[in-house]
Amino acid sequence: MKKNKNFSIFRILVFFGKMVLTAIVFSVLLVAVYTVIHPPITPLMLIRPIEAIFSGEFVGIDRDWKNYEDISPHVFRAVISSEDGKFMKHNGFDWKAIDRARRVNAMRKGKKLIGASTISMQTAKNVFLWPGRNYVRKALEAYFTVLIEAVWGKKRILEIYVNSIEWGDGIYGIEAASQEFFKKPASDLTKQEAALLASVLPNPRKWSPAKPSPYIKKRARSIQGRMNGVSIPK
Repeated sequence: MKKNKNFSIFRILVFFGKMVLTAIVFSVLLVAVYTVIHPPITPLMLIRPIEAIFSGEFVGIDRDWKNYEDISPHVFRAVISSEDGKFMKHNGFDWKAIDRARRVNAMRKGKKLIGASTISMQTAKNVFLWPGRNYVRKALEAYFTVLIEAVWGKKRILEIYVNSIEWGDGIYGIEAASQEFFKKPASDLTKQEAALLASVLPNPRKWSPAKPSPYIKKRARSIQGRMNGVSIPK
């Protein structure tokens, strides 16, 4: 009886081992495919319309992919200045920012928590995962961050990031945002316009770059002031 029980446990472990191995192989292949094929849709693009249905609204998906070379360099400098000043230097994780966020959040129980996600981490989350703060999601985010840093590199990460993030209700990617808020292609965005777009990223469904509040104007000026010294992939 004991021998049969041990054999059953072994079979279960083998089964789960195969599942984990299959998941790893699939994820690596998917990341590899996305080096040359643009991600067609993200989990958030599917989640938002479902949320809207339950609230009695309709939200579509407005997205128009643009290659890295067809996007104003101001955009890349603006999002780096706004979201991840050490993007070109780290390997996917800003450990000092993560440690600071951990210490600050430990003292802010019951209050809004601060984050320390890099652009690489945000890209991993946006392209492959769902919103949330649980440990499973965060562990998968770290796993995909390591993968995309190793396989894609900084240029491809930036390209996919600005083409995938949410910039308003149903608005995804820099081209759709540029057309919606400034009535021009992303290639023609000015330094000021790029800074305004980057300034709303913490909460793009609440703030508008076309009708900036005093807070957003101040934030955009700060971002614009930091853009000059920002290097971007060539």
